[in-house]
Amino acid sequence: MDSPRNLLLLFVLLVCTLTVAFAGDIVHQDDIAPKKPGCENNFVLVKVPTWVDHEEGNEYVGVGARFGPTLESKEKHANQTTLTLADPPDCCSTPKNKLTGEVILVYRGNCSFTNKAKVAENAGASAVLIVNNQTELFKMVCEANETAINISIPVVMLPQDAGASLEKSLKNNSSVAVQLYSPKRPLVDIAEVFLWLMAVGTILSASYWSAWSAREAANEQDKLLKDASDEFLSTEGTGSSGMVDINTTSAVLFVVIASCFLVMLYKLMSFWFVEVLVVLFCIGGVEGLQTCLVALLSCFRWFEQAAESFVKVPFFGAVSYLTLAVSPFCIAFAVVWAVFRRINFAWIGQDILGIALIITVLQIVRVPNLKVGTVLLSCAFLYDIFWVFVSKWWFNESVMIVVARGDRSGEDGIPMLLKIPRMFDPWGGYSIIGFGDIILPGLLVAFSLRYDWLAKKSLRAGYFVWAMTAYGLGLLITYVALNLMDGHGQPALLYIVPFTLGTFLALGKKRGDLKTLWTKGEPERPCPHIQPSQ
Repeated sequence: MDSPRNLLLLFVLLVCTLTVAFAGDIVHQDDIAPKKPGCENNFVLVKVPTWVDHEEGNEYVGVGARFGPTLESKEKHANQTTLTLADPPDCCSTPKNKLTGEVILVYRGNCSFTNKAKVAENAGASAVLIVNNQTELFKMVCEANETAINISIPVVMLPQDAGASLEKSLKNNSSVAVQLYSPKRPLVDIAEVFLWLMAVGTILSASYWSAWSAREAANEQDKLLKDASDEFLSTEGTGSSGMVDINTTSAVLFVVIASCFLVMLYKLMSFWFVEVLVVLFCIGGVEGLQTCLVALLSCFRWFEQAAESFVKVPFFGAVSYLTLAVSPFCIAFAVVWAVFRRINFAWIGQDILGIALIITVLQIVRVPNLKVGTVLLSCAFLYDIFWVFVSKWWFNESVMIVVARGDRSGEDGIPMLLKIPRMFDPWGGYSIIGFGDIILPGLLVAFSLRYDWLAKKSLRAGYFVWAMTAYGLGLLITYVALNLMDGHGQPALLYIVPFTLGTFLALGKKRGDLKTLWTKGEPERPCPHIQPSQ
């Protein structure tokens, strides 16, 4: 099935563009201002449950300002307070309505955040809800020239849609009450543990499959060498059929092409474009799931004959009967996920398709030696840092994180991610990891196991255990950094590449294998010396 496989390889470039990990960071920087007395709060997310005419209504999420007092962290300690609409709506001048401890709803604009807070406090408000002029949340900071800031009431920003809903209720003469509190996130969520296990387990499985395939091909070649048959001549050069070895040129080009893909995703991000990505993901997922299921079922004797019997199918070429049998299931699985991907448990289907796709890619695409692996991961390392951190200087936001979240698309992120819901986080959301954070280092880890098996090295004398451990530690450090940064997106390869590649290079040099690993890579099989026919 060369045509779908070639399509899958094109899709690899798309899925590897995402190399980021984050956990529910929904707050964006509005301005850069140093902390100063009276304006030094940490930015925190704030829960705003509402009651309309004494009946429980919607719960909104806001963000606390740099200034003002610290909010309660427990719901039971937070007061339920009446909400009123500011008049004038921007609260840049003294409100016309008399306030006696109510929470006041005001709109962003026409004056500074601190000015609105001072006016509301002097008028008798107990807290301020500032409605943003966009659907996203922005961090409220003090003006650069402000000094002696002394605001003693909480100030929270709400997204535009939340403000519109509350304003509608107030203008309908409904009684509206709100509660403001900011529960703390757990230092580590169990979702990150499962995500770590998924990433490590995926590379482990793919590496053993890749090494087993390489060993089987080597054994078959040895058998042909012993027979010295003409069959070897006819099959020479086809032993790795369907496999693609990366070279240094393609490793460098990856950064250029992946960057173009990423910018395209960023510029074209919309509802319809995410739908296109979903279709592409389903195509790649079907191919991946089908390949994995066929390989798995072929291990059982009941399916051996079906796996070894082929029929010619237009466009696809020779296809085994087993492949034809599992294809409808794979297609149905992907279609059902695509249709119901917005329900709570759809992440399970997304992860199954994603893992199958990653394993298949790591089986097809190979790093032939350490030189190519070093070039590829070094380029990916710089690529990740640039598009997560440096891109903010040109685009005023992190391109990688915006694409991963699916901002401006109306969707809950794009599909080329593994994700698990944060189970014990009061804020909910997902912990995610991009496919590129698994595929790119996974290519090097899979190479290490192929080398160990073909060179007949034991686990202790080999490189796989060290490479696999280094990847696991690098990913672990990524999640530690993620939690220290309060869920803000992190370039995972910033931590994974130094651990994985650094360990491989250092160990190879110490053992004296670096030259062999760098240039030759996997041990070469001897060429046959076939006597010419008389």
